[in-house]
Amino acid sequence: MQITYYKEYSRYMGREMEFKVYGSGGVPMLALPCRGGRFYDWEDHGMTVAAAQFIDSGRLQVFCADSADGESFLAGGDARARAEKAARWFCYLTLELYPRILELNGGKAGTVAAAGTDLGAAHALRLWLRRPELFCGVIALSGEYEAARFFGQAADDLTLRCGCAELVRSGVFRAPAAPQTAAGETPAGAPVILCAGRGPWEDAALASTQAMAGLLQAAGADVQLEVWGDDVSHDWAWWQRQFSLFTARLLNAVH
Repeated sequence: MQITYYKEYSRYMGREMEFKVYGSGGVPMLALPCRGGRFYDWEDHGMTVAAAQFIDSGRLQVFCADSADGESFLAGGDARARAEKAARWFCYLTLELYPRILELNGGKAGTVAAAGTDLGAAHALRLWLRRPELFCGVIALSGEYEAARFFGQAADDLTLRCGCAELVRSGVFRAPAAPQTAAGETPAGAPVILCAGRGPWEDAALASTQAMAGLLQAAGADVQLEVWGDDVSHDWAWWQRQFSLFTARLLNAVH
């Protein structure tokens, strides 16, 4: 598997940010780690190996980004200040890293998928909720989607934008209209997949995932909810299986 490491200065973050790229072409996917995680976590925990058949065949190219959770979602102190840090990271992802993904992949805007595990699942979904014109599909595994879980009940403009559920409830998110083909038909798009298990340490993620799917469906979004069995725990081994399965589904939808 071709693996490339990058360390580049971010104007929004005010420091160098690291990311890794797996593969040489195909559908570009921005992958976000668990809460407080790093850009190398997906590799270290077998997620890129789980998708190796797609990466090595040139169907998928994965871009693993660094998180800023320690300064925002997981930090202590004033909620507004932490939300400002989260907003800077969002700008880094969409205004700096996203163009680099297109440059390195050779793709066009709107062709990038987003994926994440744990808190990274909420980050991935939020990218699509706020910038649906940039992201063609989402794989969100075992996420918690309410900003109040991390920021309390503060509800100003920035903290609202930190929560997926809040974005939908407030009406900020509008389900994107399905594109029309020349013949007037609606083509199948890449899916938005939310998944959680019923096993150990999944209680909070399961409840949040089911509630998030309901909000999206009520808002008119095309979302696929997957609830796995009582043995499916909040763990990388299960996320590997889910990621491999759902990546195949996503790639089949866009090709």
